[in-house]
Amino acid sequence: MGCGRVGAATTVALAKRGHSVAIIDKRAEAFEKFPPGFTARTIVGPGFDRTVLEDAGIKEAGGFVAVSNGDNSNIVSARIAREHYHVPKVVARIYDPRRAEIYEKLSIPTIASVRWAASQIQFLLFHGMEETHESLAGGSLMHFAVDVPEHLVGRRTNSLEVDGQIEVTGIERGGTGFIPVDSSTFQQDDVVHFMVTKDAMEQLDAVLQHPGDDG
Repeated sequence: MGCGRVGAATTVALAKRGHSVAIIDKRAEAFEKFPPGFTARTIVGPGFDRTVLEDAGIKEAGGFVAVSNGDNSNIVSARIAREHYHVPKVVARIYDPRRAEIYEKLSIPTIASVRWAASQIQFLLFHGMEETHESLAGGSLMHFAVDVPEHLVGRRTNSLEVDGQIEVTGIERGGTGFIPVDSSTFQQDDVVHFMVTKDAMEQLDAVLQHPGDDG
């Protein structure tokens, strides 16, 4: 919901990954933000209206992203998606950090209005929805905690690190936690804590995605 710069960029990125995407905006002219030649399923109307949401396919949706320019609209539509339609993955953009903290207690991950929001949204949809995530240093750093993907089990933890961009900062295993050393490897059911810069989001996303996935 919301075809501003972030909404349009997210729609294009998800479509390129092979996903079926519908986008809602209350203004038809908002859809002019798409690049030439790109077509998307567009619905005009308020994103918190259930008829509009159902026209967009909310009943079959695997994820819902609310990125209009209004905090209230975003959180209302996100709560409807989560609580009424039981969409498994819901993300809302919230400008007011005080509100964001409250809404995350409702199990609705939020993002700030930052330049790399589109990459952050995709990461939350595919990897970080039920785990820890927090923005640091004004949005230039992000802390994520995600379940270790099956294809990474047995690999050294430092094999995912990139100097100055991606660091494995901790591992949760069997009810306890530790800071990995050079010889540490990922094990089944680990929860991995990453610190990542905004410029390395797509790189971390690619590492966590299974090599056999086509997006």
